[in-house]
Amino acid sequence: MTAMKLKMGTRGSPLALAQSGMVASALARLHQGLEVETVRIRTSGDRFSAASPQEARRLSQGAKGLFVKEIEEALAAGAIDFAVHSGKDLPADLLCGLSIAAYPEREDARDAFIGRGGMPWSEMKPGLRIGTTSLRRQVQLLAAKPGLVMRPLRGNVDTRLRKLEEGVCDGIVLALAGLRRLGLTGVPHEPLSEELVLPSPAQGALAVETRADRSDIVALVSRLDHPATRLEVEFERCLLKELGGGCSVPLAARAKAQGGAVAMSVFYSDPDGSRAARVGSVCPDPSRRSEFVKEIADQVRRRRG
Repeated sequence: MTAMKLKMGTRGSPLALAQSGMVASALARLHQGLEVETVRIRTSGDRFSAASPQEARRLSQGAKGLFVKEIEEALAAGAIDFAVHSGKDLPADLLCGLSIAAYPEREDARDAFIGRGGMPWSEMKPGLRIGTTSLRRQVQLLAAKPGLVMRPLRGNVDTRLRKLEEGVCDGIVLALAGLRRLGLTGVPHEPLSEELVLPSPAQGALAVETRADRSDIVALVSRLDHPATRLEVEFERCLLKELGGGCSVPLAARAKAQGGAVAMSVFYSDPDGSRAARVGSVCPDPSRRSEFVKEIADQVRRRRG
């Protein structure tokens, strides 16, 4: 192809830059002559993470989509040509006129435990402190080990690791995919089984978003799409829309492509961990996604009473 320059929107955190850089490099390998300019955009979620407790209370931190709002607005306005997001940051509904042109191949979707001084998860006892702001993680960890103390912990991965080292908490839980993409696998960590902590919908997946009316950019970016990842993530996002999840709701979902079928597990509870339900089922025909997701969501509702 002839020389072409595109503007890529992303958050400015080290993880977001690492992830978007991976996408830009992959596109450059596929399209000779393509130049990708990185446009860093500060989101409402970034302001919340950096805010003082007083400022944070004034932000709608319970709303899903805080980490993509301003990026989507820039994309819709034409200020950028495409955007790269962590899949789990996307709300159930995209801004009107936008679409996901590609889900690159998914990283490991599991969470990882990092104990202070290399302490393993098995040695976490009642009274020890876990640093995480995720209600999804909190309620599942407390169900496994009642008596742990949950400490709010915001900031990027480096900040959380530093706070762990400083003794703010005794252990933290992060997405395993983030550690790997940042090249931090040398940090002693322990992947947590999905039976212990089911991940967030679309965790470990990247989403490359474009304007639906830019068929030229859609065609260029869509070469990064990984069919199995798209299948799994779309099942999980469909479930997110059906049950209505956000930062204030402990919702977890994991779909796995298995041959021609999709196996799915879902966890859902009240914010305090009560009325918890975990269900699993297999959809033998992925074309029935909407019907299947409604059925599994109904199972969750019945179990929650």
